[in-house]
Amino acid sequence: MSDKFFFKGRQDARQHHTTYGGFQTNASQKSGSKKYPLTLVVTSDARKQEVEAQVARAKLYANISVDTREGAVESITELTAILTKGGTVTTVKSPSRNDICNCGSGLKFKKCCG
Repeated sequence: MSDKFFFKGRQDARQHHTTYGGFQTNASQKSGSKKYPLTLVVTSDARKQEVEAQVARAKLYANISVDTREGAVESITELTAILTKGGTVTTVKSPSRNDICNCGSGLKFKKCCG
């Protein structure tokens, strides 16, 4: 009964999180796959062959077009972004105080090398 004094209007139903450009839930949209090839633009046929070799070496798929107009700009940023992406970095877990020491003495780490 107290709601009618504070609430004006009707609440909208919750919108789906991808409606307004939110998180992409479709993980199969991998750039460079057969279904979603890269779109690249180069300025000469020789450069097209070089880029095709890079794409083949990386086992990707791309639609490469040649733009020979005056002042044309090469666009291969999608390819360079995929090729320069770093791998997963893993670090070795350091022993905690009460673990056995790595040096092989049989003592706890805190009494030996810690």
